[in-house]
Amino acid sequence: MTGRIPEEFINEVRRNVNIVDIISQYVALEKKGKDYLGLCPFHQEKTPSFTVNEEKQFFKCFGCGKGGNVFKFLMEQEKLTFPESVSRVANFAHIPMPAGYGETTRVLNPLMQVQQAAADFYHRVLLTTKVGQRGLAYAKSRALSEEIIDHFQIGYAPKGEQILLSYLTGQNFSEELLAKSGLFVESQAGKLFDRFRDRLMFPLANESGQIIGFSGRRLSADKTEAKYMNSPETELFSKSKVLFHFSEARQAAKTENHLVLYEGYMDVIAGYKAGVKAGIASMGTSLTDNQVYLLRRVTPNIIINYDGDDPGVHAEERAVKMFNQAGGFNIGIVVLPEKLDPDEFVQKYGPQKYLLQIQGALTPTDFFLRQLKQKYNLDNNREKLMYVDEALAGVAQLTNPVEQDLYVDKLAQQLGVSRESLKASLLHQRRKTKRSQQHIAAQPSVEIPLEGQATIKTDSVQDRLLYLFMHSDQARDYLMKQNFLFPSAEYARIEELWLNYSENHENPTTNGFIDFIPSELQGIIVNVEMAGMLADFSEKELDEQIHALAIRKVTHEIEQQLQALAEAKSQQDVEAMVKITNRILELKRLQG
Repeated sequence: MTGRIPEEFINEVRRNVNIVDIISQYVALEKKGKDYLGLCPFHQEKTPSFTVNEEKQFFKCFGCGKGGNVFKFLMEQEKLTFPESVSRVANFAHIPMPAGYGETTRVLNPLMQVQQAAADFYHRVLLTTKVGQRGLAYAKSRALSEEIIDHFQIGYAPKGEQILLSYLTGQNFSEELLAKSGLFVESQAGKLFDRFRDRLMFPLANESGQIIGFSGRRLSADKTEAKYMNSPETELFSKSKVLFHFSEARQAAKTENHLVLYEGYMDVIAGYKAGVKAGIASMGTSLTDNQVYLLRRVTPNIIINYDGDDPGVHAEERAVKMFNQAGGFNIGIVVLPEKLDPDEFVQKYGPQKYLLQIQGALTPTDFFLRQLKQKYNLDNNREKLMYVDEALAGVAQLTNPVEQDLYVDKLAQQLGVSRESLKASLLHQRRKTKRSQQHIAAQPSVEIPLEGQATIKTDSVQDRLLYLFMHSDQARDYLMKQNFLFPSAEYARIEELWLNYSENHENPTTNGFIDFIPSELQGIIVNVEMAGMLADFSEKELDEQIHALAIRKVTHEIEQQLQALAEAKSQQDVEAMVKITNRILELKRLQG
């Protein structure tokens, strides 16, 4: 693309999309009054402060301060340039780019280019070379069709020490760049060698679907080597913040209304073949807080389906605990029979029976009671009583009284005891739980600032005057007749830019204006627009706002003069003391 995109086209694109539709692809939004709320994609938060105003077509996070229009959102979220963002939104709205512009071809940063080139190389080796037949034979033994291999971009890393290195240097990537990619290990002599060798390769992508790393599955029988090897931590890849298949799964979650969390990549693929398109997996490690937050931004509905063996079930217990601590989730747990993992289950029983397992996912309480039951011999009365105490302690944690009643009935039927006796025991447990919670609440709390949180300086008086200056010709004319100037340099700069913009546009809008001003000023516009101000005003209101700013200026000068007076007194400078005192009296008369 060359030249600037015509402004008329930018306006057309903006008019034909709803910012809610774009942002909801990245954030689960819930309508609250006239706005939509969700968890911010730019910083971690427990209580949603990310707000989208459909009427104004602006977004704003009141936690980290980021805000803007639909183009700004994609620029921040996808790290796009402005033209790339316009092209992306136009594509979403099915509006062809103007003749001579076409669709923007995004230039990846150099490290991403290396990852993509490596993925293409591994994939081509697997499917089209003799050396790749070893990997292809293994893939076929795991029932991976060519269609699945293509969809997940699966590849094969050959056994040689420098095969990938030779290929990438032949593609004009520098050794300095390759050393940072995580695809190579460096000897003490500074020589690079392929990190992944004789492994089936699974590309790992970021939220936008761009490849940022790999996981390689060992094919040899040498158990001294790790079964799975991930890329090391790099500028692009941090395994605690990445989920396999997340970019595609978050879109599928809109249809399936949940995400399915697996332990491994092959399980995600098995689920995909069975019809579960919203499957994701962590990087072969325990679930992290960052990954939990990623999921919560997409949907509160999570189904956990780890391996059915004892380690897998214990991992599910840990995951449920993490989700409960994070709060705001609706969790389902699948425990497959015969200690099978999802891949084994699908191969043995087929897709339909697997989908029934997903549909029949246990609630966290059902899962808790299932696990608890295995600890005790319920034919022994002593152990049965211990089971009842522990089970009721779990049920007492539930906040929904209907849910509590449901599990009291289940326990009564299971144990052959009266519902009334269990209710009495439950009441006792609830009192204990309440005392425990009160004790915890009484502990002193420490507020921890969120990473990346920014404090935005706002000025309600200048905000109001700026809003009227931009939205009312009558207010703007009145302010200019009064020779009013915004005292803040930032607001004054916006005033100047708006005058220029409105003179050159027939129907100027703040949503269009924001694309033409420096990013450091855009936050002020978003604050003003998201404040929900009334368009009605009177000259009396304008006079009062102007007077408030004037008094503020006088007050500030009085404070400065008082400091100067204290300094003059310390130096016993009588002449300065008299001069400063007279100025303070003069200012106080102005103050009224």
